[in-house]
Amino acid sequence: MKNLTWQNPEQLFVAQELINKVKSKCCGIKVYIETERIIIRNFKQKDAEGLLEYLSHPRVNCFAGDRLCSREAAWAYMQYSPKDMLRYAVSLKKDDFIIGDVFALRENEDTYNVGWHFNKRFEGKGFACEAAAGLLDYLFREAGARRIYGFVEDDNIRSKRLCERLGMRREGCFKEFVTFVNNPDGSPKYEDTCVYAILEKEWNTIRQW
Repeated sequence: MKNLTWQNPEQLFVAQELINKVKSKCCGIKVYIETERIIIRNFKQKDAEGLLEYLSHPRVNCFAGDRLCSREAAWAYMQYSPKDMLRYAVSLKKDDFIIGDVFALRENEDTYNVGWHFNKRFEGKGFACEAAAGLLDYLFREAGARRIYGFVEDDNIRSKRLCERLGMRREGCFKEFVTFVNNPDGSPKYEDTCVYAILEKEWNTIRQW
């Protein structure tokens, strides 16, 4: 999924105009999902600094376009979502500090394409799996999802393992499917992209809460 980012004042102004004129019905949904250690919620203004910490240098090529360069750009990112996209902050329950965000693009009545960003300072502790499971459970139980899938670059080992831990099946791998960045010589770098998916009936069978 490619999201809009704003890296200079002119882009930010345009973004603010879009915010004022185009409000997706999904953006207005209030969400509060509490798990053992984290909370999935709507963004707060105080999240800008934490958001900038991990999106100032996106870790995988597919999110190169999400790079944020200022607190103003981070604030605009939090306020605006493309039509039919749900996007929420993931914060620690103990201090409400944002450690990532999760998002889901509704492609039709019962199908969602999901993704996530997480701060590398908090990796290796199971927070990403806890948050992603919370998102999937919300989509299946509350948002009418029948099928949820996600694209993962073939060399993004952590995200592939996360999908597997969630019970998502690998449905295939598209060779040189899409490009987000260039090679050192300036030519496009094409990514091998995997697809992971899970159905509501599968989720209900394998998940125990």
